[in-house]
Amino acid sequence: MVVDTDEYVGGTDSEKEPIAIIDPDNLDNGAEQLQDLPLANDFDAMKDVIFPHLHEEPEVLEDVVNTWTVEAWRSMSKKEHGPVFQAGGFPWRILLFPHGNNVDQCSIYLEHGFEPTNIPENWSCCVQFALVLWNPNDPTLYTHHTAHHRFTKEESDWGFTRFLELRKMFNVPWEGGSRPLCENETANITAYLRLVKDETGVLWHNFNNYDSKKETGYVGLRNQGATCYLNSLLQSLYFTNAFRKAIYEIPTDHEESMGNSAYTLQRLFYQLQTSEQAVGTNELTKSFGWETRHIFEQQDVQELSRKLMERMEEKMKGTPAEHVLPQMFSGKIKTYISCVNVDYESSRVEDFWDIQLNVSGNKNLLDSFKDYVQVEKMDGENQYYAGDEFKLQDANKGVIFQSFPNVLHLQLKRFEYDIQRDTMMKINDRYEFPETFDAAPYLSEDADKSESWTYQLHGVLVHSGDLNAGHYYAFLKPEKDGWFYKYDDDKVTRATMREVLEENFGGEYKTHPANHLRAPLQKKAPVVRQNSAYMLVYIRQSRLDNILCPVSKEDIPLHLRSKFDEETALREAKRKEKEEQHLYIGVKVITEQTFKSHGGTDLTSFDADQADGDAAPRSYRVLRASTMEELVGTIAADLEQDPRKVRLWVMVNRQNKTIRPDQPIMDLRPTVEEAFQRAAAHRDQFLRVWAEVAEETTPEGEAVWPTYQGQLNGVVVKNDLILIFLKHFDVEAQSLYGIGHVYISKEKKVEELVPIIMKKMGWGEKLPGDEKISLWEEIKPTMIEALKAKQSLKAAELQDGDIICFQKTTERKGDRNILEKRLGLGDKQAAEEPAKKADRFDDAREYYDFLHNKKTVKFHAHPTRCNAERFPPFELVLNSKISYDILADRVGEKLEVDPTHIRFWTVNSATGNPKTTVKRGVNQSLQLILNPSGYNQLSSSQRTDAFYFEVLDMSLAELDTKKSIKITWLSEGITKEEQFDLLVAKNGHIEDLIQVLVQKASIPDETEGGRIRVYETSSHKFYRELSRDYPVISMNDYTNVFAERVPEEEINDEEATNFIQVFHFQNEPSRVHGVPFKFMLVEGEQFVDTKKRLEKRTGIKGKSFEKIKFAVVKRSHFSKPQYLNDDDELWKIVTNDDDYLGLDHVDRTRTLRNGVGDLFLR
Repeated sequence: MVVDTDEYVGGTDSEKEPIAIIDPDNLDNGAEQLQDLPLANDFDAMKDVIFPHLHEEPEVLEDVVNTWTVEAWRSMSKKEHGPVFQAGGFPWRILLFPHGNNVDQCSIYLEHGFEPTNIPENWSCCVQFALVLWNPNDPTLYTHHTAHHRFTKEESDWGFTRFLELRKMFNVPWEGGSRPLCENETANITAYLRLVKDETGVLWHNFNNYDSKKETGYVGLRNQGATCYLNSLLQSLYFTNAFRKAIYEIPTDHEESMGNSAYTLQRLFYQLQTSEQAVGTNELTKSFGWETRHIFEQQDVQELSRKLMERMEEKMKGTPAEHVLPQMFSGKIKTYISCVNVDYESSRVEDFWDIQLNVSGNKNLLDSFKDYVQVEKMDGENQYYAGDEFKLQDANKGVIFQSFPNVLHLQLKRFEYDIQRDTMMKINDRYEFPETFDAAPYLSEDADKSESWTYQLHGVLVHSGDLNAGHYYAFLKPEKDGWFYKYDDDKVTRATMREVLEENFGGEYKTHPANHLRAPLQKKAPVVRQNSAYMLVYIRQSRLDNILCPVSKEDIPLHLRSKFDEETALREAKRKEKEEQHLYIGVKVITEQTFKSHGGTDLTSFDADQADGDAAPRSYRVLRASTMEELVGTIAADLEQDPRKVRLWVMVNRQNKTIRPDQPIMDLRPTVEEAFQRAAAHRDQFLRVWAEVAEETTPEGEAVWPTYQGQLNGVVVKNDLILIFLKHFDVEAQSLYGIGHVYISKEKKVEELVPIIMKKMGWGEKLPGDEKISLWEEIKPTMIEALKAKQSLKAAELQDGDIICFQKTTERKGDRNILEKRLGLGDKQAAEEPAKKADRFDDAREYYDFLHNKKTVKFHAHPTRCNAERFPPFELVLNSKISYDILADRVGEKLEVDPTHIRFWTVNSATGNPKTTVKRGVNQSLQLILNPSGYNQLSSSQRTDAFYFEVLDMSLAELDTKKSIKITWLSEGITKEEQFDLLVAKNGHIEDLIQVLVQKASIPDETEGGRIRVYETSSHKFYRELSRDYPVISMNDYTNVFAERVPEEEINDEEATNFIQVFHFQNEPSRVHGVPFKFMLVEGEQFVDTKKRLEKRTGIKGKSFEKIKFAVVKRSHFSKPQYLNDDDELWKIVTNDDDYLGLDHVDRTRTLRNGVGDLFLR
């Protein structure tokens, strides 16, 4: 039983009666209405009171009313059931907790009456129900609660835990009457059941264990973060079957790269077609070049659709599908100005891939089309200049469609600028769109109308929420005569036409005044839907069969199918391995060759993988139930050895966190699991062993082991020999490697190891007089201790598995404090020695210290401040203790540049972009630079293994006297931008900045090329022009700096003082973009001539300039641009110094609605 915490269970609103706010003037009227309430035994009339309107408006199958008379209420047990009655062919009953279900109120529920063992499989029934508690002696006294629920085997009851307070039921007059509700401990409970049709199979579904593929045949797309808008678009394109087939036709068999967006889109479509579960879009977004931040940003769907089409169109060039996309999605539109009285027309025809329709001011789709193609009259003061022949003429201006595509994408402008709020707002107005419509009325007279232009609705893409937060989903119709389905990320459900149309028109929900008669005076504010369509997909009816053509498995490229078959087989193998994982255990084995190939501390690194070659341990996956003898046989076969010559030593974790062989496994009868339990620590996941190969055997082939010898009676004999591993530090080669193992009596002295070592190394019997062998014990990576020659191994506390490192040394005088000198610590003179001190080690302890502190650091040329072609990326293995200067020396040596001219930048771990410059510090180590002290926001967002670098034209010391300024050089009006990073003396002026710019940009100086001016902008608005004597140090860091040649018209008219600031916007003055500038005003000049000067001033030519609309934007009416005609005089219209001239045109580098940056697909 489900028990709620308030009125009833579930996610719906409380059914508590609302409080009416009663005006004194309305008291009589309200009383009359209250008197009109029906009696509790007038069951038909009661339905109008208790059943509120359901916004789903499901079909009613049956209404059933059943009354249970409850007697001796206070004597009843804790839980009671009413008699079973039938509704919809199913048994039902009332469930009553007369004393409350753990609350001080009576609790009443409706539940099905099936016996627990007789509930039909997958049974469900959707019911709107009400429970009425009333006095059988006075049916005017009653209370009720209403709910709706999908009853299932799992959710067998639903109702009201807090139906009515017990203290109000007995001995207290009910609601001003003379009798209690439960009189003489007797009351009636009437259950009203309204069974409704579950047309889609998911009405009021809780979606626990819901399987989209099983229920609908389709799967959804998982939401990566905020990619539901992308999911809606991708599903729409996927179910445009002809588009899917065209994508499959792109040849990708030679470019199966996850950076190829066509290949990843093919993979995504293949998975949607074949997968049993929801599909991820990670591969696709990564191929777009998107980072994590792009995934969590809501992008512009229209722009994403267009760019995706462009990218796929590029991929289809030269393939059979080259012209498929334009034929499918592209139509033609004509923009015209046609004279009324003379035969003159100016027009151009362009392709379009989608149509943006106004929602505001239009009731439906057809109104929007009429609005789109409406004709603007150009007469009176707004006459059109028809050339020198016809002069000014009355004309009609507008657009008309010449053809529509087979698949018509309609973008509904649900987001517009709100003047009052000075921000973008979502338009939730009701806006209707039909299931079919005829597009012929919006075609030009000469368009081909031999075939019907009727379009059928195929998809509705929906936004739910407001501008800043919302959710996207789609309703799509995969088959010509099939159902619409709702694609809500990973969930797919069947949808009714009401859900597709009415629910997405927007506007207010319909109200039903017949409801809530108990509170007739309350006036509720209308509830506005938050979900509304923002994009519609229509398909031309006559082309439906072509667009929704079947897509079979044979249409999928063979290489794609093969690749997925391989991946499926691999996943299945991994799944099986995971399922059987408890039966197996991992065994990691090191051998003599492993030790010899390992160039680090300890015997090996158990974290190494097979890519490290022989230095990596050998890995085995063996059955836990197999015997140790079988394991030895497996390892011996791998080593190509007789199993009798191989014995395994258990490796254990020592207290100093090293892993060393402890003792051999002599009894091979136990299982691998038993051996693991005996030897491994509780955190170990693998059995780790050292495989020893016997050097001596008996004539019968049995191994002769130096120690731990097994006897016939089963006793293992341990003598005084210990197992020692030997490592050689080669000073000349600067390498450390193992040479093998030896057995030696622990009673012998350390110096007795020397002859053994010399023999293994082939150094003869005696070293030259100035050479000796130094011995060290590798206790752990950070503890390397010298061994005393005359000390016994026992006194040195050596045991099985210990490592002794040796090296040749040449005795020299004054060879003290080697470690400190080599690391440049505590000695200023040593720190200033050549860089080899950080590279070369003469002492094993130094080398061990280097191994412990070494770090592989990646270096990349700064993306904007350094030539990446000249300086390709590289890696250096460095000691993390080295100073900044040694770091610069090493990098300078690699780049073959002066180390004092190198500046380093940290790397942002989230974006991979340069973060901050690294300040040079005398006592600053590489470790401290890469890992700033303290765990904070700064250190957590910085990569710890990489730097960007730039090669400067000066030393860092000189750089400290300069101010860095990013400036944009405008060489061709405002159409060509070149960015430069300039370094100008901090005590310099704009005059000095100009000289540096001339040199950096390699442009003619002012004498030859003309005077240069520098100005600042902010938020795409002109901020101020900087005088030539303005101090560089006072320039703002938050503004953008531009430089340009002073226009010739200003030079010729040096007395000109009237200028206007010019900026660019798209549709609304708040949507600014582009490069602002100042423009000279000329008195008495008509705007038709002003435009000619503007064309020259901006450098925007031809059609691009013709598309610009010009407007004066006054700050006092900033959101209302005053558009200009050719005969206007800008001089007269501009009355205030803060008036702007706005250029209204499309932002070709449009930023996203939320201002996070340009949308891009790689």
